[in-house]
Amino acid sequence: MSERLISPSSKDDDGQLDQTLRPQRLEELIGQDRVRQNLGILIEAARQRGEALDHTLFYGPPGLGKTTLAHIIAREMDVPLRVTAGPAIERAGDLAAILSNLREGEVLFIDEVHRLGRAVEEILYPAMEDFTLDLVVGKGPSARSIRLKLPHFTIVGATTRLALLTAPLRARFGAVYRVDFYDQDALTTIVRRAARVLDVGIEDAGAQEIARRGRGTPRVALRLLRRVRDYAQVRGDGCVTQAAAQAALALLDVDPLGLDEMDRQVLRAIIEKFGGGPVGLETIAASVSEESDTVMDVVEPYLLQMGFLERTPRGRVATPRAYEHLGIPYRPAEQPTLFS
Repeated sequence: MSERLISPSSKDDDGQLDQTLRPQRLEELIGQDRVRQNLGILIEAARQRGEALDHTLFYGPPGLGKTTLAHIIAREMDVPLRVTAGPAIERAGDLAAILSNLREGEVLFIDEVHRLGRAVEEILYPAMEDFTLDLVVGKGPSARSIRLKLPHFTIVGATTRLALLTAPLRARFGAVYRVDFYDQDALTTIVRRAARVLDVGIEDAGAQEIARRGRGTPRVALRLLRRVRDYAQVRGDGCVTQAAAQAALALLDVDPLGLDEMDRQVLRAIIEKFGGGPVGLETIAASVSEESDTVMDVVEPYLLQMGFLERTPRGRVATPRAYEHLGIPYRPAEQPTLFS
């Protein structure tokens, strides 16, 4: 079992830099306007009533700020945040120990909530709905069931795979928000803010260049900013210019649209090895020596967003735009011949 307690004013010792770059309050959140507005109403209503926030679920591709939103919720509600992850809660007793230690109004953040085991979920249902914990004490004929009353708390869940969440668990979240990719303007603002925090000089063109290749994902854009900062420090005057950003990102094999080597490998595999598709996910993953979950959760979302890939009932298909981007002459995928 793994769990961490974070007070409203403390920073994660394992990632102080990441914590510093994250917005601390809802008003500091850049982008995700609809989520920010709805969450603001939810938080303000709970504060006015003096109640714990409704259980909240965030879903969407990785790196878009689901964990950041959990931290913001705890700070806005002025309560501690307890952090754990679905794979870390292996037994029902692990979850029972976490829940029994929660205090009134506290926030429990469960990352990768879709990976909770079935036995663990059974403990979670009454805890989320009735704030009770059902335990079995003893074994055999002397075993008895006891029910413990829990203080009202808030569970914030995050998942990249909403479809893998069981219907009973999904129904117990009072608020469900999709976190989507950021547009370039929002990502540019995020890069500029991070540069100020890092005390790095940056030109507007340099920030835009990093944002353009940030895949619509703050986590990726901030990682690229750190690497461009290093390049500018070693081979430049320390200021992130457009030229420095282009040179640094070229060394990292990140092309002008943000595709990295793995993205291009996946597209080339579909086009060159499988005639442009359709081809199944497992086959693609095997051909590039990568896990299928990585291809689905990390690579595919951005390729789909950029229009380089299509999902069909028969498998993945590379689009004409993918051929054009890779400089490969477009050949439509051959359709099976139907015989009467």
